Amino acid sequence: MERSTQLELYRTMVLIRTYEEAILREYHADKKPVFDIGAGLIPGEMHLAAGQEPVAAGVCAHLTAADAVTATHRPHHLALAHGVDLRRMTAEIFGREDGLGRGRGGHMHLFDPSVHFSCSGIIAEGYPPALGQAFAFRNAGKGNIAVAVTGEGAVNQGAFHESLNLAALWKLPVVFVVEDNDWGVSVPRSASTSVSSNAVRAAAYGIPGVRVEDNNVEAVWEATREAVERARSGGGPSLIEVHTLRLWGHFEGDAQAYRSDLENVPGRDPIPTYRAQLELDDRAADTIAADASARVEDAIAYAKRSPEPDPKSALSYVFA
Repeated sequence: MERSTQLELYRTMVLIRTYEEAILREYHADKKPVFDIGAGLIPGEMHLAAGQEPVAAGVCAHLTAADAVTATHRPHHLALAHGVDLRRMTAEIFGREDGLGRGRGGHMHLFDPSVHFSCSGIIAEGYPPALGQAFAFRNAGKGNIAVAVTGEGAVNQGAFHESLNLAALWKLPVVFVVEDNDWGVSVPRSASTSVSSNAVRAAAYGIPGVRVEDNNVEAVWEATREAVERARSGGGPSLIEVHTLRLWGHFEGDAQAYRSDLENVPGRDPIPTYRAQLELDDRAADTIAADASARVEDAIAYAKRSPEPDPKSALSYVFA
């Protein structure tokens, strides 16, 4: 892999982590009880993706703004990697009028039509819409593709299997991605899924399936390159499962008493691991970190300046 590509992957990962740390900071600002999810600068629940940066960086490196991405209820890493407007996304998370959805959707319902990005709090919800986007792209004949991302806890949903079947039958230009962070909320995969790798399920629908181990961003990049080339050339869908890592809880406030792996989790952090692999010196790493911090803090300041929606407009945008 070229050095410039490696550095871009690292920059994306650092930007994501910097953003998530800032959102974590702001989420708990002014909140009193741990579970007081309605108060504070950021309302509602909060699901962060620290540790899963290699998936977003490796997958989205092959996409353009003309390609579509459907994400999960843990969406920030994918949104950032796919180029969602940083300021407007942050304003939406803060519930402000200048947000992507005018503050109506919050962090689990981010929509940016300019880059064909969407997400939802419903498990496996993003798979069927990705088929519609892929169908439209194929008919337009411009070579665009859709990428549908879900977690390993969603692969037992009917929407997952129906989507794989229909995509394979119609040879749609879509790449299915499964983020296996070992925990479907608080349930280990072994307690809910009969196969050790969801990648093997691709064979049932006659499409390629691959599992990427070790949360390796370059391996994700390579697997995605092949899947994207297949989709763009008319070869149909593929399935990629990435064994990634959830550094923090399922949601902010999650005590994680169910986790037996917490003691070893910090040592598996993919960002310092990749920095060591690239042999980045302090000056280079600090420059990348400072650039990410400047962008993130600018977005946070923008969100705080944005007005809250007028309560009188509560029914606006509800009905077509």
